[in-house]
Amino acid sequence: MQNVASQNFPRLVGDIGGTNIRLAVITAAGEAPAQIRSFACSSFPGLDAAILHYLATEHLALPPVAAFGIATPLAGDAVRMTNHAWAFSIEALRLALGFERLVFINDFTALALALPHLQRADIQQIGGGTPQPNAPLALLGAGTGLGVSGLIPCGAGWQPLAGEGGHVSLAAGNAREAAIIAVLAARFGHVSAERALSGPGIAALHDAIRQLEGAPPCQLDSREISARALAGSCPYCSEALDVFCALLGSVAADLALTLGARGGVYVGGGIVPALGGFFERSGFRARFEAKGRFSAYLAGVPTYVIRAPYAALSGASEALDRATPAPPMPPEATK
Repeated sequence: MQNVASQNFPRLVGDIGGTNIRLAVITAAGEAPAQIRSFACSSFPGLDAAILHYLATEHLALPPVAAFGIATPLAGDAVRMTNHAWAFSIEALRLALGFERLVFINDFTALALALPHLQRADIQQIGGGTPQPNAPLALLGAGTGLGVSGLIPCGAGWQPLAGEGGHVSLAAGNAREAAIIAVLAARFGHVSAERALSGPGIAALHDAIRQLEGAPPCQLDSREISARALAGSCPYCSEALDVFCALLGSVAADLALTLGARGGVYVGGGIVPALGGFFERSGFRARFEAKGRFSAYLAGVPTYVIRAPYAALSGASEALDRATPAPPMPPEATK
């Protein structure tokens, strides 16, 4: 008889963001994700179509089991993405495609599960000291939205957090930021951290700065704003990216204090790794430590940029293992 472990391989794993979906297969326990492909979510009417396209592209049969990290809160069977139009029933998707088991977790919960397995080459430390062993780890990252999670020591392992910390209220660190947030408040009402610390957030910061300076509107997306800022060709773009990095430092410090994350704070997502040396030279770390009486506490907490673009795929795979029911006990053990 095939054992439970072998029944869980090969497996399909995925990382579903508001803009892109990354898919891969894992063929055996201990193996790394393989045949990784990334597609634009907007290219498909639904997740089922994206999965079928991937399998056809890679000439793969449908694996018996699958696990996905997805950028939205999860509660029950119904899934509706926060920053994309996809909405579906997990069980209906499982039945339609023919999976024996199908697991969904939040995308940053999946990335959090991968943190203990990251190698030195996967991360870049920016400031701080040595991580304390057996201490909580914090995680946040800006992309289409702002993901937040963490790992809490639990016995011999870790317990990941599934929250929506990207939607906490954003606080200003100085008068200029207060003025920018006031402009955002007039536009959005509630100004969450995600309103500024995301791809659309960088564009919103740029718009607010131009408005404060009396400059005419100039609709640019986050990629163009970042490119102009890195080239030093636009003062409004440069300030938008400077403010983004500083505010991210403040929010990261809030998370570190909340979790007691002396094991380190990890920054993922698609935006920060693409900034290269700009981020390292930015006000991120100074603002991370600018917490008054707790500045010395935070000065020792290391912050890391995650350079591994597909780490969440391994985290999704671990979530599948965590959700695997224990095999039945042999009859003699129950007597």
